[in-house]
Amino acid sequence: MRKNISFPRMEGTVSRQAHADLPPGSYEREAGREGFFGQATHFYHANPPTGWSDWNGPVRPRAFDTNDLESLGESPWDAASLLGNGAVQIRRWTCVSNMTHLARNGDGDELIFIHDGAGDLFCDYGHLAFSEGDYILLPRGTNWRVEVSAPITALLIEATGGAFSLPDRGIMGDHAIFDPAILDTPVMDQVFRDQQGATSWRVIMKRGGALNTITYPYNPLDAIGWKGDSVAVKLNWRDIRPLMSHRYHVPPSAHCTFVANGFVICTFVPRPIESDPGALKVPFYHSNDDFDEVIFYHQGEFFSRDNIHPGMITMHPCGFPHGPHPKAFQKGADNTRKETDEVAVMIDTRDALQVTPEAESIEWTDYVNSWKSDKKSKEQELIP
Repeated sequence: MRKNISFPRMEGTVSRQAHADLPPGSYEREAGREGFFGQATHFYHANPPTGWSDWNGPVRPRAFDTNDLESLGESPWDAASLLGNGAVQIRRWTCVSNMTHLARNGDGDELIFIHDGAGDLFCDYGHLAFSEGDYILLPRGTNWRVEVSAPITALLIEATGGAFSLPDRGIMGDHAIFDPAILDTPVMDQVFRDQQGATSWRVIMKRGGALNTITYPYNPLDAIGWKGDSVAVKLNWRDIRPLMSHRYHVPPSAHCTFVANGFVICTFVPRPIESDPGALKVPFYHSNDDFDEVIFYHQGEFFSRDNIHPGMITMHPCGFPHGPHPKAFQKGADNTRKETDEVAVMIDTRDALQVTPEAESIEWTDYVNSWKSDKKSKEQELIP
């Protein structure tokens, strides 16, 4: 892997190192392409790039509190659909009892993030115990069901028309930020064999958004073995060892966990905060001009946001600057914290996301005003 030396153009007062040693009193904004992977320009502003005094229009920063959803059901097809486009569908599922049927997704791979609860998953590949903080990746067409040992709340991320894979780690090597050997796969243990038998089972398959019921006079999870590399896997966020630099705030792309057609998934986990006096201590202001950004807050205090709690989702459409809230930015400048305790799932999508009525019903509509500047314009100052 090689990259020729390039010499970016510079104009006016700038920092020679991105995200560090900013000109006094300035606010850095990164205008980046390809979701932090492409070309970028850094602007140094006299005022916070998010210091708007008013905002009109439907394309705006949005926040949703999934804790307010009342949808319950044993089936993932009961899950409330919140956001989506042609590449990805994002749903929130609450399951309090054992599934009495098998689910099968014919539209794409299913990635399940367990926000709360625990249980056992049975699928074509075998038996897999799971608990809070687990990602469970199910290849398209997998028959599966869960048995609940503690009520489950989960984020469902469907790679519609595509498949999940691991990101290319480049010069970091294949064993950062987690070794693939840490991935668990289902096992055909005695628990799996005990649930097999001649009892009638239904498979409810989703294809093209439509549900279809297929009934068998036996349990279709009757495999006696398998071999191959298209397989269900489990990864817990605690097994992720994030990239860190005490002198440089690494971009979200460094935390990429899974990639799919048209979107990527990153996982933010606890880490030390930068200690170098000149380095930014919070995410830099940025205009992500190719991707919509979604963040699901799992636990902890998200160090760049105010009034956000676990179970909430924020969405920042591409094309406008966003970044830390004013209080969070000041805390970073004051270096009041030495490490983060946040756990969050970020989904960056290339195509614009559509917001469903279910999401709008749990929206915090004042979120756009959480960055609002108290600073008055010169014209406002002249008004008696």
